[in-house]
Amino acid sequence: MSVAAFWVAMAVAAFAGFVKGAVGFAMPMIMISAFSSFLTPHQALAGLILPTVVTNVAQAFRQGTPAAVQTALQYRRFLIATLIMLVLSAQFVEAIPQNLFLLLLGAPITAFALLQLSGRNLALRIDHRNRAEWILGAIGGLYGGVSGVWGPPLLVYLLSIGTDKAETVRVQGVIFLLGAVVLLAAHLQTGVMDGPNLVFSALLTLPALIGQWIGFSIQDRLDQAKFRKWTQVLLVLTGLNLVLRALAS
Repeated sequence: MSVAAFWVAMAVAAFAGFVKGAVGFAMPMIMISAFSSFLTPHQALAGLILPTVVTNVAQAFRQGTPAAVQTALQYRRFLIATLIMLVLSAQFVEAIPQNLFLLLLGAPITAFALLQLSGRNLALRIDHRNRAEWILGAIGGLYGGVSGVWGPPLLVYLLSIGTDKAETVRVQGVIFLLGAVVLLAAHLQTGVMDGPNLVFSALLTLPALIGQWIGFSIQDRLDQAKFRKWTQVLLVLTGLNLVLRALAS
């Protein structure tokens, strides 16, 4: 890639890190969307993987190891479903029609988030949560292996059950971290994370961490209501982005 493209990618990583630090998600969406306009598909996917791993370590363990471990145990169903489908779908990254998958994921996510913003109560019933974790985790993993974006189904679940700010961010960090590690391992096998792409991804981790550190300071100032609203707004943008990517491909 050109020198100009490299520095643009560094700036994108810093901005994506900032957004992730502020609300806990959207890094892969921002990076893959921006990278796809000036990098090859493999470079774009590879570029987001290591920054996602490293920033999720910081996010998952920000409140300590015991809290992170407890979160992993509490949301184990979502984790298991996500990880299994990540591994399986990553093997078909070249064969699966991404436009159809992105459209089928983006449209309902956008509708859900808009309904949330309008004040509709879409909370899942307690006796359905286990089933919802398995289903939404599998959906997230399916899309994650192909596109590198697997956060929206988790956000839908967390918004539905009304988790508070601290738990929402920690759960995202834990699940995104384990998912990113599996995605890295899968694409070390597929060739996406070959030598040059691996180096490129590693170099993007520094600006991503700097941006995340700044974003953390913003997150700490947001009360629960503002945090939930900004999460919903970003979820709408995420869903619309997925739809636009589907229609453009």
